[in-house]
Parts: sequence; structure tokens; C-alpha cells
Amino acid sequence: MPSLLKIVGIAFGAIALVGVVVGSITWAILASQGPTPPELVPLDWWEHTVIYQIYPRSFKDSDGDGIGDIKGIITQLDHFVDAGVGAIWMSPVFVSPMVDFGYDISDFYNIQEEYGTMADFEELVEKAHQLGIKIILDYVPNHASTESEYFKKSVAREPGYENHFVWANPIIDPNNASNRLVPSNWISQFGGTVWEWNEARQQYYLHQFAIEQADFNFREPAVKEEMLNIMRFWFEKGADGYRLDAIPHLFEADPNDYGGQYPDEPLTGNPFLTPNQAGYTTQEHTRDQIELYDVVYEWRGFADKWTNDNNAETRILLAEAYANVTMTMLYYGNERDRIGAHFPFNFDFINSLSSNSNARDFVYIIKRWLTYMPQGKVANWVFGNHDQKRMPSRFRPNMVDGLNSLNMMLPGVAITYQGEEIGMRDGYVSWEDTVDVAACNQGNPDNYLQFSRDPARTPYQWDRSTSAGFSTNTSTWLPVSQDYLEINLQAQKEATRSHFKMYKSMTRLRKEPALSHGSYHIQSLSENTFALVRYLLTHDTYALVFNVGETSDTVDLSTVQFLEEPLTVYASSVHSNRVVDDTVPRGSVTLQAGEALVLRASPM
Repeated sequence: MPSLLKIVGIAFGAIALVGVVVGSITWAILASQGPTPPELVPLDWWEHTVIYQIYPRSFKDSDGDGIGDIKGIITQLDHFVDAGVGAIWMSPVFVSPMVDFGYDISDFYNIQEEYGTMADFEELVEKAHQLGIKIILDYVPNHASTESEYFKKSVAREPGYENHFVWANPIIDPNNASNRLVPSNWISQFGGTVWEWNEARQQYYLHQFAIEQADFNFREPAVKEEMLNIMRFWFEKGADGYRLDAIPHLFEADPNDYGGQYPDEPLTGNPFLTPNQAGYTTQEHTRDQIELYDVVYEWRGFADKWTNDNNAETRILLAEAYANVTMTMLYYGNERDRIGAHFPFNFDFINSLSSNSNARDFVYIIKRWLTYMPQGKVANWVFGNHDQKRMPSRFRPNMVDGLNSLNMMLPGVAITYQGEEIGMRDGYVSWEDTVDVAACNQGNPDNYLQFSRDPARTPYQWDRSTSAGFSTNTSTWLPVSQDYLEINLQAQKEATRSHFKMYKSMTRLRKEPALSHGSYHIQSLSENTFALVRYLLTHDTYALVFNVGETSDTVDLSTVQFLEEPLTVYASSVHSNRVVDDTVPRGSVTLQAGEALVLRASPM
């Protein structure tokens, strides 16, 4: 007789065999049915949207005074629908003396007269919301105009306002007791010392930007409370969120930590800067102080509570954060118990890439953000804004379609600065026409363009009519760019192929599940060309192949992962010889300088 152990072993073997057979049958059935499609979790309105930045002064003039306004924006809301935009962010439209064109606010609760009225703003919100477009306001908490009531009351030391701003006593010159010295060697972002003497108060006040922009004191509880009051007011007016301006400057070194005096900053040693230019000192005491993050976290808590209390759609906070990658990621939250901004703006394409960058640079910069970004957060991509040279002027005009396509195909939120959808370039603004405070403070007729932001702010180019269709007035606040006859929206709508039509095709593509919910893969194929693939089980795969070099380049697409044949062209840059639905081999492909191909591949 067989042993008991042998009998048991045979029995278990039979059971295992049955299990293998049943399992094989089950797998065969599942395989014949194909892979199970993943469930697409609905996204919040902001998580995969396209945000379009408007510089209101330069977007559309409705009354012929040469200055853009809110009614002008209202007349062009259909443009955003046509372009596939989900939200518009407006640079400040609040009451301001316009020293820094709206970023020096004197009344945070009212609309600047030349931009319109509160009724105009309310109409904009109502009509935009009817079209499914969200409104994001530029919120400027770091400073206020010296013409504001806040500042006037602080100068007069009115109760409750004495410490609304950063005030400091002068340092007495040890060699001359009658000589008044500034409290520290800190340099303003617009040049010169950050300290300005106020005769009435007999103290210096801090201004990290223009003299007329006095810095709030965020160590004063009344200031923090007023910031929440301002947020609440515009939420109730219908704002869907805020872009938080100049957040790195909210706090500066506390003199109590340095024996009661503000510490001097070390010099950077940059031989190309003068003692009056930003960057001459390290700015280690004037930006990125750790206290500022707690304020951002408090604001997020406030926004979330307001949303919940009012049973409203999500109100978002977007932080302007020029900092190293580690400090930038802290704006998302501290990964323990504090939630921060919905995202900090990603300026890597502005700060780290240029026309000299190769494909590996692009791949590295993209992977760096996605690697450092905390788990579960949403990425974003910025290619230009009102403070930087326009995208085609920083890179090359033949890269416009590739850059816009890259923006639309990367995971997260795509941000477009006005004019990028038609490839607008920096306009020429003479020294005589220059109005930017940064250029006027630091420049002269020989070097002002080094500092001027005006070329990126010239009026939007709608058509070939007077002032490019921006205004009926031949005189505009900044001159219209001289290339408007060639580059304008109307011409691109009429053309068979154009930057705008390519842009529209890419915003439509963002609705595909592979882009909204899928995974990504990015790799360099050569020094000049890289590929970005977006894929999701059972859905079409899409790939961007982009030559960022100045010469043509032949690459092998067979090395690109997650691509299945056949490959067809979904979209191509305007100077490409390939057109929609052309077949592309999964092998050797040659791309012209700057050429971008968006390919559709079979589902995985």
C-alpha cells in the first residue's frame, strides 16, 4: 500500500493540476475578450485644463483709447471657446496708479477705471461661465501702492495700521552722526536699494519692487486677515481662483534674529552687474523664507473651506514661485499634514531651456519636474508670460508648433500666454516708447532692452486692420509689433495650415483618454530629437516627435517604447512636408529643423 504521505501528495497534485487547467481556461477566455479597459476617474475642472493668460492692457480695446479693457475681453470670449481654452487668468485689473501697470494696487476691492467697471467684471464672469470658461484673477499680496489707504494710514501711524508695512529706522553713520544710512544692502528687483525714506514717518519702508510698491508686513496679524478678506470678496464676485503674485518675497529676514538690525546679504560676485542691479547680492534674506509656506498653506485651507461652505466648484490657488526645485515643490505642501497651492508655476522652460538647448536638455528638464513633484499632485507647463521674452523669441520661430504641442501633450495643466497660439514674437519698442518701470529704472538708450518687459506685452494681433485689430486708435499704449501683417489670428484662420490650426488640433487632442488619464514615456532619440509618448490601455496612443535642432535629423522610431504600428500623422508643424493621415514608418524618419510630428498609434 502506498504511504499516507504519498496518497496526500497525489491528491494535492491532482487539485493543483485542476487549478492549472481551470486557470488556463479562465485566462484564455479573458485573453480572447481583450484586456479590461481601465475605469477613467473623473478629473476636477482644473486638473487637465488649458489656462490662457491675458495681459488686459494689450488684449482688446473696446472704446478706442488705445488701452485694452474688460469689455474687449468680453467681445472675444468666443476665441477661447474656439481655441479650446478652459480658463483665463487676467493680470491685475484693480485700481492702480499704473507705475507697474496694475501690480501696484491702490484699491484691492475695485476695478481700474480705464479697464471698466465692476458691472463689466460681473458681466465677464457671467458670460465666461455660461461658455464653460473659468476666471482666474491675479492676486498681489506682497505689496500695495504707496497711494493706497493702507499705506497712508500706516505713514500716519493710525491704530491698526502702524505695522501694516515693513518699516525700519536708519543706521547712523559712525563717521557722521547727521548722515542717514539705509538699514541693509538689499537690492530691489527693479534696481537700487529696497529702502525708501519717508519724511512724514521718519523711517524707511521696504519695497522689493518699485519705490511706489511698499511691501506688506506679513508678521502683522491684521495684514494676514486683510488678505483673506480680499480673497473672500472676489470669490463672492465669481472668481474661480487666484494666481499668487511674487510669493517668494512675502517675508524677509527678521531683524530680531540678528540683534535688532537687518543683516546685509553677501555679494554674488557677478562681474557683469553693478551694485544697483538685482542679483548683485545673493537675496538670501529677501526671498524664499520658510515662513511664507505656512501662509500659502493657510490660504489653501481658506479656499477649500470657502468652497465647501458655499457648495461651490473648486477654487484654485496657483503660486508664482521662482525658486530652486526643492523649495518650489514645498508650495504643493509639506507631504505630511499641510496642503499648499494647487500647483506652483513651473518656469523650467523659461529658466532652464533656450534656443541652444538640445533634445537631452528637454528630456532632463521634463523628467526633473515630474520626479520631484510630490505623489498625487498635478504638473503644469509654462512657456512664456508677461515678464519674459515671448516663446518664439527665446527659442526659434520654427519651433512654435513643436513647443505648443509639447505643452498640450505633457501630463497636467497647459498654460498659454496670449499670442502663443499664433506664434507672436517680441515686438520692437523704442527707448522713447518704453514704459516698463524695470527698464526705465535700470536701463538707458543703449541697454534698456536687456531689462524691458515691454516687447512681450505689445498688443494682440487680431487681423490686418488698424492697430492689428486691437484698437480703432492708431496710437496704442505700446506700439503694435511691425510683423502683424504676417502674423495675426484672422490670417491664420484663413490659411490652409497655421500655428492656430495646429494649436486647436492639440487642444482637441487633450480630450483623448491617453492624454487626460494615461501614462507618459519620454526619451531622446538623438542630440536634436526626442519623443514623448502618451498611452493608456485599450485607447489610441499618441506620440510627439520633435527636432529641436537647427539642422535636419534622421532618427529611428523603432527604438521608441510603447508605439505600435501603424503610425499615422495626427498633426504636423506648418513647415512639415507631412500632412494629416500620412503613414510614417516605425523605422528611419527624417525631420527638418524645428519640425514636430504628432503621431497616432494603435492601442496597446
